[in-house]
Amino acid sequence: MQKLTDTQLVVLSAAAARDDRSVLPLPKSLKGGAVTKVLNALITRGLIEQVEDPRYAVEDGFRITRAGLRAINADDDIPPQGGDVAVELDSGATAPTKKDMPDTEAHSGKQGQDAGRAKVKPRSGTKQAAMISLLERKEGATIAQLQEATGWRAHTCRGAMSGAIKKRLGLTITSAKDAAGERVYKIAS
Repeated sequence: MQKLTDTQLVVLSAAAARDDRSVLPLPKSLKGGAVTKVLNALITRGLIEQVEDPRYAVEDGFRITRAGLRAINADDDIPPQGGDVAVELDSGATAPTKKDMPDTEAHSGKQGQDAGRAKVKPRSGTKQAAMISLLERKEGATIAQLQEATGWRAHTCRGAMSGAIKKRLGLTITSAKDAAGERVYKIAS
């Protein structure tokens, strides 16, 4: 098992949650030289690959590889490679332009505005969908329950909640301690 940083885990978890397995857009917190450092480290380890990504009007994009999926224990829900991906934009929104996307040489920290972001719907039958169904329950879910449902480690579950569910899908997750003192996470209605 490869040792990954928290940032690398968040980037890979977010990419694994996307239908097209795209690494872009990166987390807003990733800025400057850190973008280049993280992407180069993931490329060197064979966890992501450079591909053409015309959706973002840039020459190159990045996609998680099978090795990247295995590194975060997400290899059992790998979709078939290739094929077109339908992206539904908010009404009146425009697709992100090159200036909105990170430059791998120097990153300004600005990424596409939320209005230009695509609305993402999780695929059914995936680990992310299992997490969402647990988090939508009235009683919510603990990290242990999320780990059992996904087979992921605690930090990967937290990364998926932070990156894929909160940031990518825009869902609000609340947490509180229950009567037993265990932290319970829920999707706010």
